[in-house]
Amino acid sequence: MAYWIKHPSELEERYQQRPDRIGLDTEFIRERTYWPQLALVQMAVGNEILLIDPLIPGMCEALKPWLTDTSITKVMHSASEDLVAFKSACDALPRPLFDTQIAAALAGVGGGMGYQKLVAEITGVTLPKGETRSDWLKRPLSDAQLEYAADDVEYLFALHDSLSERLQAKDRMQWLMDDGERMIASVARDEGEHWPHLSMRASQFLEPEAQLRLLRLLRWREQQARLSDKPRSWILDNELANLLARTPPADYEAMLKVFGRFPKAPRKLAQSLWEALTTPLPDEAEAPMALQATEGNKAAFKRLQDAVARLTAELGLPDGLLASRKHLESLLESGQWPSALAGWRQQQLEPILRPLLPGA
Repeated sequence: MAYWIKHPSELEERYQQRPDRIGLDTEFIRERTYWPQLALVQMAVGNEILLIDPLIPGMCEALKPWLTDTSITKVMHSASEDLVAFKSACDALPRPLFDTQIAAALAGVGGGMGYQKLVAEITGVTLPKGETRSDWLKRPLSDAQLEYAADDVEYLFALHDSLSERLQAKDRMQWLMDDGERMIASVARDEGEHWPHLSMRASQFLEPEAQLRLLRLLRWREQQARLSDKPRSWILDNELANLLARTPPADYEAMLKVFGRFPKAPRKLAQSLWEALTTPLPDEAEAPMALQATEGNKAAFKRLQDAVARLTAELGLPDGLLASRKHLESLLESGQWPSALAGWRQQQLEPILRPLLPGA
């Protein structure tokens, strides 16, 4: 049964019971802001579903003990965005985390499965998808919204039970816990991506000097987006960033002429952007370069990909779970093991990948 929680004291009273697990989900709005605006928290506790209004004063403070109590397992699905929302609104992160999407991938059920699809796969229940584009900040919420929100946590315990059994049978429960903690630690650091140019596919077609200019622009964009609480693309879109990096204007006036071809160019921030484009970063010398698309690099990268694909098949894991293209490119370019592939991934991958690296 679902209960609409209207006062923090209702959460505080239930917290005295200390369940060993809760199901968690959130609804938030992030279309016009950098930081997610937490609009609703759904919590499964025993046989109850609590619909918690974080807009009520004191409610986020009442949520915080639930999130930080490490004796309570938090069962969530595809939690990365929810973690950011909790960090922003409650200054707290849910530990320990059991992410059912990651668990399904590690258990061999399927990679990147949405909640509705996973519920159908595990329980046979078909859930509606009708309120995914709702305005969750509007009050009062409709009955349809509340029903949809409750559905998002109603089956988390069933998923938790089934996936826990499968992971234990494969001796992969620690893999899941490690991945969950790594995701939480990344959100807790709140540093943003340190080398954001590596995530842009266009980087592999840029010369090293141009990649450094792109790095400057993307670091600047991240800072401006955070300060203004606006989406990154509203500050500087990828197309303009790539153009300015690849073909740098001769001077400030030339840059303004380039802006004339882009209706959404950041004209009010033009001087700041020009300074960012032309000012070297303190750590530029340490910046890894995106792997250039040469024939030799393509062949070396293909050998790494094939080795990962074979191991993925042997372990019964979905494609892409062991190592992303970006991380393999970084490994091939620098020869240094990426931190994102630490832990159980390094244990599995290093023996087969290290011999394939240049100079091995």
